Amino acid sequence: MQNANSPIDRPTISAVGSAMSAVKVFRLTVTVSVSVPMLACDAGVPDAVQRTDVYLGQAVREPMLVEHPSGVLFVAGYSRDEAEASDPPNLYRSGDGGATWSQVDVGSVADGALGNSDVDLVVGPEGTIYFLTMGFDRTVGEGTHVALGMSRDVGLSWEWHSVSETRFDDRPWLALTDGLVHVVWNDGAGVRHAVREEDGSWSERERISTAGGSSHLAAGPEGELAVRITPGSASGGRLDPEADWIAISTDGGGSWETVDAPGLRTWDEVPRWVEPIAWGSDGTLYSLWSGGSELWLASSTDLGVSWNERLLMRTDAPSYYPLLSVSPSGLVAASWFTGLGDDLEGQIAVVAPDTDDGTVEHWTGLAVDAWVGSRSERRREPAGEYFPVKFLADGDLGAVLPIQDSEYGDGLSWVRIKRRP
Repeated sequence: MQNANSPIDRPTISAVGSAMSAVKVFRLTVTVSVSVPMLACDAGVPDAVQRTDVYLGQAVREPMLVEHPSGVLFVAGYSRDEAEASDPPNLYRSGDGGATWSQVDVGSVADGALGNSDVDLVVGPEGTIYFLTMGFDRTVGEGTHVALGMSRDVGLSWEWHSVSETRFDDRPWLALTDGLVHVVWNDGAGVRHAVREEDGSWSERERISTAGGSSHLAAGPEGELAVRITPGSASGGRLDPEADWIAISTDGGGSWETVDAPGLRTWDEVPRWVEPIAWGSDGTLYSLWSGGSELWLASSTDLGVSWNERLLMRTDAPSYYPLLSVSPSGLVAASWFTGLGDDLEGQIAVVAPDTDDGTVEHWTGLAVDAWVGSRSERRREPAGEYFPVKFLADGDLGAVLPIQDSEYGDGLSWVRIKRRP
């Protein structure tokens, strides 16, 4: 239920200096407890931030975001409340640009709509919404299944399919190529791959890898696929230290070539879960990762044979849990968390990688209204490992943060960064 009568504090933006060249940094001081759009003071900066905090009665942990061709926004995420673990998975929609949100009826458990953990969302060019979710038994710390829902009428009705029901199923991802729906996930024995054909039939292909976990999946403009494979799998129950690869397919997932991932990582240096990858419209493959207090972006124009690595951002606090988005024009957006406890905040950057100076716009100071612990000793937390950012159809950026056990209830924060010419 939305709270439209909460107090309003206007966010402000101020430009601050940066030690990195060609970086514009916008520090956001945002304190919002309402369910209507908040317009940021422009302060002479050619950008504006709108933030809408919506109280839904459920924490939208590890959110995922898509924009339908009709302009409707969808956000999926799960609740940590064990009492809701057997309910259908959570999906919310907004038809007014993020000002208000409502829960989507995705069907019943009897229909196959069952999931209480990791999610992914993809929308096809014809408007079909694909909603991927998994089950997790918190009593034993194990995944239970992977399920996929499909809607062809902007979320009004759903068809569900059970992708897998294997012990340790974990971290599923979705991608679309040439009428095919690709799902990858892991089960402690490598990365699995299932495909929905154009005629609606399903088949499971050979494992992409017999070690490591499914850290991310991305589809390219010509049907290319890339899977980021990292050491952890089975919800952290197995570790394959050597698994630090990107598997690439140019034939719709029929065969795979594995290349080393760019950069160097210490796997216990900072919190790690997703190592995001993304394709540009020109076939460039991007990889984003944290080096502790540094955030690195690499690009490859030859299917991962060689990489151009650049230091994207250096921060005083640890950077972790990044995600990545690429616009049709080739701009790259990154989102991530920095700091822990009271110092926790979300950050967003936009990069123009094809410019001589690689100009960066950086928004910092996005408050994370998610908490754990008792009221007397509670502390901020990311409420999972995802802070998604997406380029919207009008060129703006959209991002979602979870709200958990805040003063006004559980829900989500919708953030829109307006990028005017």
